[in-house]
Amino acid sequence: MDLTILYRGPLASCDYDCPYCPFAKRRDSTERLRADRAALERFTRWAGERTGDRLSVLFTPWGEGLVRSWYRRALVELSHRPHVRRVAIQTNLSCRTDWLADADPATVALWCTYHPGQTPYERFLAKARDLADRGVRFSVGVVGLPAHLAHARRLRAALPAHVYLWVNAAEGHTYTDEEAALWTALDPLFPYSRHPHRSAGLPCRTGESVVSVDGDGTVRRCHFVRAELGNLYDGSYRARLAPRPCPLAVCDCHIGYVHLETLPLYDVFAGGVLERVPAGHPPQPLAPVPLSPPERRPPTPPEADRAP
Repeated sequence: MDLTILYRGPLASCDYDCPYCPFAKRRDSTERLRADRAALERFTRWAGERTGDRLSVLFTPWGEGLVRSWYRRALVELSHRPHVRRVAIQTNLSCRTDWLADADPATVALWCTYHPGQTPYERFLAKARDLADRGVRFSVGVVGLPAHLAHARRLRAALPAHVYLWVNAAEGHTYTDEEAALWTALDPLFPYSRHPHRSAGLPCRTGESVVSVDGDGTVRRCHFVRAELGNLYDGSYRARLAPRPCPLAVCDCHIGYVHLETLPLYDVFAGGVLERVPAGHPPQPLAPVPLSPPERRPPTPPEADRAP
């Protein structure tokens, strides 16, 4: 079985205080951190032992994972497993990068977000260049707020040419065609992020070859659909894996809509779906991009028992 897993444990703390994020400057209790560590170590053991499957793993923590040693260790360990095709994580890159010397650069990857005002520009750029020097696969992106445009342009000009800079449409922000053109000049694939995608009844790879897993091992088709498919550790999820249409009206997050079969993004990101690295650079937008459905919904914290 070829299976892509989006893993999200109990961790919900971050060292940044971005005003557009509900998890800014949150602190997890000692008990929660211990639970997160135990859950991640359990998952890492399970993934390491699934030698009969081909696995791809993306860690999508609510907060910042790489400032915790157990996330760094998990990426290193899984990067050396022959049956793990890719292991990646979403990160603000606030951590050091020397630990990557122990990882297999052919397997490990980072999805990095630059948050202007949260970290000195030169520090972030130095870390990005270090990743490039190490031969680590990574992408870099920003949230498409007007105040971030100059920062994004500066970063694009300084990054190595082969590094893809993506732009995420800001939650609740509507872009005029003129504004969208400015962001598209930096990220040719921005039109896919500009509007949520209608998804109701459309075929999606989630629930068949892509699943979401939480710290308890509960398997769902994705982070955005609460219906359970079973549990990872007792194997009950496997019998439920099957093609099924999306039950939601819209999908407005890249880690969700990238798996829609009605979009060409598996071709665009061939070999780099998890770390958001296009097959070619610079990427070219593919038309048509679906028209916009209803406006975006604000993110919901995990305490509300909803996916992000």
